[in-house]
Amino acid sequence: MNQLNLFIELTRLKKPIGYMLLFWPCAWGLTLVYNFNDGLQIYFYYLLLFFLGSVLMRSAGCIVNDILDRKYDKEVSRTKDRPIASGKISVKVGMFYTLILCSLAFLVLINFNNLTIFLALASMPLAFTYPLMKRFTYWPQLFLGITFNYGLLLGWTSISEKLDIIPLIFYVGAIFWTLGYDTIYGFQDIKDDEIIGVKSTSIKFKGSAKIFLILCYLFLTASLLIGGFVMSFNQLYFLFIIIPITHLFFYQIKNFDTQNPSSCLKVFKSNNYLGIIVFCNILIGKFI
Repeated sequence: MNQLNLFIELTRLKKPIGYMLLFWPCAWGLTLVYNFNDGLQIYFYYLLLFFLGSVLMRSAGCIVNDILDRKYDKEVSRTKDRPIASGKISVKVGMFYTLILCSLAFLVLINFNNLTIFLALASMPLAFTYPLMKRFTYWPQLFLGITFNYGLLLGWTSISEKLDIIPLIFYVGAIFWTLGYDTIYGFQDIKDDEIIGVKSTSIKFKGSAKIFLILCYLFLTASLLIGGFVMSFNQLYFLFIIIPITHLFFYQIKNFDTQNPSSCLKVFKSNNYLGIIVFCNILIGKFI
């Protein structure tokens, strides 16, 4: 039982925000492209596959992150007790768990078409080298955004079997979404990060964080509007777009306090609601 608890802690399974933020872009892409006149069976089946894939790959990514960052994690108060950093789980065991999780994720992946399988496999090097980026650049959140929202493209190609300008428009906006919310997340550890010498957009923009967030969320908003226009969504989509805008600018930015780690975590977690809201907006744009 102790090993099971350590595995759950290692993979952050009790913290669903990680895999949900990976899942929502997949759901956006699938919903954008899906023809609901064909019935709902394939739609819900693919949603389930993307959810399972998100949980498995997020769990594997957490382990790889902890292996690569184990020396840094020991120096940060929030992460020093993580299983690998604290020595409760060895690097060898962590790598074994990663192999198992990736194998299971591959079994999920092969249910899709060849293009989706190819694109997913092509993203793996970036997904597993992301933790190294904060050693070299102040923009690791950009690499996270490229990786974390890649599922939006996979959701689209899982049905269309080709890429198009539409998912790319939403994908760019989603990257800026991640730039924003992970910058918020980074303020939890900014003092320790500065001491140990790792980089982040939180550090780069610590004196103008809210301005940076406004810019990121403006790009997200623009992509939702432009994408909706290109998709020829109905007027209700553009009316209801006020809901995610209100959440971004009048909840997240207003309540984000760089000096309060608990505030940063609360605002960061609220992005799960943003994912749901945009998902519902896309459904409204296609149905009503």
